[in-house]
Amino acid sequence: MRKVFEKEGIFIEYTENVVKTARNDEIIHRSESPTRLWWELKEAIKGKRVKIIVYEVDEE
Repeated sequence: MRKVFEKEGIFIEYTENVVKTARNDEIIHRSESPTRLWWELKEAIKGKRVKIIVYEVDEE
């Protein structure tokens, strides 16, 4: 096995918003958007057989 990709960062940006409906109900709207790091990983592994291991980096 050889290393194809090694970078650190956030792959998906995730947000939650509380939204009021026309009937004054509150619902939670969730949205996800891929970051540049996600697209770089996608391009690096395209068409390759890979093993992906993900580690959480402690936030300091």
